[in-house]
Amino acid sequence: MPIRVQNDLPVKEILEQENIFVMDEYRAAHQDIRPLSIGLLNLMPLKEDTELQILRSLSNTPIQVDVTFVRMTSHVSKNTSTSHIYKFYEPFEGIRTKKFDGFIITGAPVEQMPFEEVDYWEELMKIMEWTDTNVTSTLHLCWGAQAGLYYHYGIDKKDLPKKLSGVYRHRVRNRKIPLVRGFDDVFMAPHSRHTEVPQELLEADERITILADSLQAGVFLCMAKEGRQIFVMGHPEYDRMTLDSEYKRDLGRGLHPHIPENYYPDDDPENKPVLTWRAHANNLYTNWLNYYVYQATPYDLYGTPFK
Repeated sequence: MPIRVQNDLPVKEILEQENIFVMDEYRAAHQDIRPLSIGLLNLMPLKEDTELQILRSLSNTPIQVDVTFVRMTSHVSKNTSTSHIYKFYEPFEGIRTKKFDGFIITGAPVEQMPFEEVDYWEELMKIMEWTDTNVTSTLHLCWGAQAGLYYHYGIDKKDLPKKLSGVYRHRVRNRKIPLVRGFDDVFMAPHSRHTEVPQELLEADERITILADSLQAGVFLCMAKEGRQIFVMGHPEYDRMTLDSEYKRDLGRGLHPHIPENYYPDDDPENKPVLTWRAHANNLYTNWLNYYVYQATPYDLYGTPFK
């Protein structure tokens, strides 16, 4: 899939070096098609790392995708330059009158706080309410999934005894659902979190369909409203070295983290991690874009209501 980005977005060069088809604004403007309009609300602290991971994940179908990066106005990022954010990100108020084929809400490093204590919670609730009427399908990742389940369905997260960090084995629960089409019976996926949404509460809610879970990591993937809301509890978009960076960051902070499970060969952090989840991660994003965005969205975004 050609990913349409601004001409001078810094991660554009990295994507091109990886042989990912990136289309600049000039070329995209001269194609006689309607690209899918995808919004990305990036709540992660290292914005450029997440941009690269998500754009890489969206790059595996032949559909042209026009990505709009969205930022909070009620929160100031401390880990990404202000110039980068103001140059490449739109404030929510600047896009709230627009409609999107798909929208992604990322995780955030605030999971151990009650939702109501997060400084941008009020604004995030407005955005999640807005997605009901302005977005065909919304993909929620990690803390974004916990926030979405809490806001839309009143299901709260709970603290884990220790941080869940590693790459875990999952099983597919319902092969008839297109979101997991092409998945193996079991697959690997990364998790990195201190909290979880209790599986028994998700199982008990008839509005929610669980598609994949893990004996060690709990629910990985579930959805509601026939795919208009999708919740991913892990980080399928993570790079090979992301968990390594987090582990060594926490070591440097004196937090005594556990070695990420099923990640380093022989559980030795000096060994290069084995990449075991990329194929299924790509499949997940491809299925989302095809079956829940491209096949479901109206051609005229502004002439057809979503509700």
